[in-house]
Amino acid sequence: MAKKVKVSLKLNIQAGKANPAPPVGTALGPQGINLMEFCNAYNAQTKDKSGVVPVVVTVYEDRSFTFVLKTPPVSELIKSTLGIPKGSGEPHKVKVGKLTQTQLQAIAETKMGDLNANDVKAAMNIVAGTARQMGVDVEK
Repeated sequence: MAKKVKVSLKLNIQAGKANPAPPVGTALGPQGINLMEFCNAYNAQTKDKSGVVPVVVTVYEDRSFTFVLKTPPVSELIKSTLGIPKGSGEPHKVKVGKLTQTQLQAIAETKMGDLNANDVKAAMNIVAGTARQMGVDVEK
C-alpha cells in the first residue's frame, strides 16, 4: 500500500547550509517532520554544490518525507559562470557581462531536465531571455 501524501513543498535553500531556522523551519515545522533529520539529509546531498539548490519536499501522512533536488535557478548559473555578484539594477541600460554561445549552451544543457523545452535550442532561448533580464548580453 502506498503512503498517503499530506503536502508537497518547493523550497530554495543555500547548498549545504540548511538549518531549522526560517525558511526551512517555517515551511516544514507545521507539517510535523523532524527538521534536523531533513537538514542533515539535505546538507549531506548538497555539500559538494554551491549557491541555491531548489528542493521539492513531499511530506506523508505518517510524518515521513522524501525530497528531490533540482538544478539551481538559471540566474544563479549565469552569475556563477560569469563570476558576477548579481544582475543589473537597470538591465536594458547597464550591462554587467556577456555570455558566449558555448557558455549559453552549457547552462541550457545543465538546466534541460527542469525546463519546459523540447530541445537544447529552445532551452538556450529560455536561458538567453533570463540573461537579458539580468543585464547580461548574449553573443550572437
